[in-house]
Amino acid sequence: MEPWLIWLIASVVFAVGEIATLSFFLAPFAVGAGLAAISSAAGSGEAVAWIVFLVVAVVLLAALRPIARSHRRMPAQIRTGTAALVGRTALVLERVANDEGTGTVRLEGEKWTARAYDEDVIFEAGARVHVVEIKGATALVTEV
Repeated sequence: MEPWLIWLIASVVFAVGEIATLSFFLAPFAVGAGLAAISSAAGSGEAVAWIVFLVVAVVLLAALRPIARSHRRMPAQIRTGTAALVGRTALVLERVANDEGTGTVRLEGEKWTARAYDEDVIFEAGARVHVVEIKGATALVTEV
């Protein structure tokens, strides 16, 4: 089998792996293998193809992975959906008691079912609480 074809297959395998994992770890290797395939098809030797692969993969990995990782930790102002509600303060409208199965809060102008994050804590109507997590349509809350 031709060396450039092996590099091309490796590039496709890395690309499919990247699509499957979405970790932005295999993409630089896919690009490196693709450029090594082009280099090999142009007639350069095996050593040159390996150097192209390694240099391109390492440079892209070092340059792009930190950028991709920083985008995973979005600040609260950029979050959307229920993720944007975590960390907000809510007002208890109806007593929050897990053992009684009751509790509602006003969160960002909307009425939400609420449960205490700690099982044995009870919050009375009028109290301010901190939203720790959203599970489905229920806000898990703690003391402010």
